[in-house]
Amino acid sequence: MAARLNLEEIGRRAGVSRSTVSRVVNGEPNVSAKTKRRVEAVIAETGYRPHAAARSLASRQTGVIGLVIPSEAGTLFNDPYFGRLILGASDAMNGLDMTLALFVFGDEIDESAIISRVVNPGLVDGVIVTATRMADPLIDHLRDADMPFVVIGRPDNLSAVFSVDADNRGGARSAALHFAQLGRQRPALIAPPSNTSAGVDRRSGFLDGLAEAGLSIGGRIREGDWTEAAGRRAMAELLERRPDAVFVGSDRMAVGALQAIREADLRCPEDVAVVSFDGIIPADMVVPRLTSVAQPVQEVGERAVWLLKSVLDGQLTSAESVVFPTELVIRETCGAALVGGERDRAS
Repeated sequence: MAARLNLEEIGRRAGVSRSTVSRVVNGEPNVSAKTKRRVEAVIAETGYRPHAAARSLASRQTGVIGLVIPSEAGTLFNDPYFGRLILGASDAMNGLDMTLALFVFGDEIDESAIISRVVNPGLVDGVIVTATRMADPLIDHLRDADMPFVVIGRPDNLSAVFSVDADNRGGARSAALHFAQLGRQRPALIAPPSNTSAGVDRRSGFLDGLAEAGLSIGGRIREGDWTEAAGRRAMAELLERRPDAVFVGSDRMAVGALQAIREADLRCPEDVAVVSFDGIIPADMVVPRLTSVAQPVQEVGERAVWLLKSVLDGQLTSAESVVFPTELVIRETCGAALVGGERDRAS
């Protein structure tokens, strides 16, 4: 596949940084004549035509970073994950002379519309994207627009971009190994959507851990859309297959899953152990207390802002991916206490 023509690619071919190409495009004087000729030669050779937002990038800074969340407003404000992510980004912005702007778009909005509403008018200097989908087309649109951006997540078209994520795969693997250590023999999985990077990584990580422990999942797999209702439906179906341990791919789905266990007159963790992922539900909000693989959502938001600021300042010119470790926080739903394990500890 041919490389996309943008400031980054022109800089790579000319052997200079993206910011240097931007200065040449904007006609700034602080570029040596030799470097300018080299960049202009590559531009002429490739036929590159800079986007309007790219031409104005160096000369007209807005002091605004955009946080783009592809979610319905109702879902956004009911999901504690996004609340923590926004809090982390806001905390980082407090240390900068810049403003954080939140852009919320429903899933039905075409990515080109996001570009036309956010990037083309020159509203922001850079963008942080919570890219949950695999092969997220918004990333390619941002590349084409020469807009500096950082991705939160791991879409499969993520090569040569700046990104921040949690170790979804490793965290899910730890849940599988924990079930094995507790002697559970019939594991099941309620996975997040398979068209999302977190869904793919958490599913594969859990299955990897089961294989490592010599356990088989059989057909005990269901998929949910992150919500409590989806977790409840999926667990009700799985209980017909009599699992003794279920890994639920998000805390919100786990809340619904626990409800389904109660409705089936079963006990958690005695009959069915549960481990979830996210670590965003306060421990005293769920009974029994939820064992979960915790990811540092707030820190992810903070790091995304600082990473983008470094890109805007020209301190980073080559792609960088930051992956935060996760932590299995053992409480009551996993059943560790039934076999002499400790409660409320990290593993």
